[in-house]
Amino acid sequence: MIGHDICPFAGREVRRDAVRYAVSEGAEFERWLHELAQECQRLDADPEIATTLLIFPRGLEDFETYLDLLALGESLLTSLGYEGVYQLASFHPDYVFEGVGPDDPANFTNRSPEPMLHLLREAELDKALAHYPDPEAIPERNMALLRAPGSPALAAALAADRRR
Repeated sequence: MIGHDICPFAGREVRRDAVRYAVSEGAEFERWLHELAQECQRLDADPEIATTLLIFPRGLEDFETYLDLLALGESLLTSLGYEGVYQLASFHPDYVFEGVGPDDPANFTNRSPEPMLHLLREAELDKALAHYPDPEAIPERNMALLRAPGSPALAAALAADRRR
């Protein structure tokens, strides 16, 4: 992700140690949503944390079940008054974009070793995007990068996928 600049903003936050990695202890929706709310509160309390990766090692192996959690998580953020404050990005080992086949290399832009929700501060994201030329083109650029024949980014993603 960082080495191949798939997310042009992640490297800075990793270098400044501003990424929180939280591992879920839960294995059911109620617990997962409670943990998501707790992570929002932690971000509220600690401005030094730029972003949180909430990792789910158990219970979300099925991609469709994970998508259910994502939808509930987005609703939860809205109901807690966090719409416009925090945003969820989604990552899963079997991530497949709608309308794209499961073997399409572009899916690796959102694949990860474990299911996770990436909780981003929208204000920080807006600041980063303001200094990035053509931010709307980032997803297309990433897909093209991974789909390119002989893509080193795809080779690295495939190697990481084989290790899980």
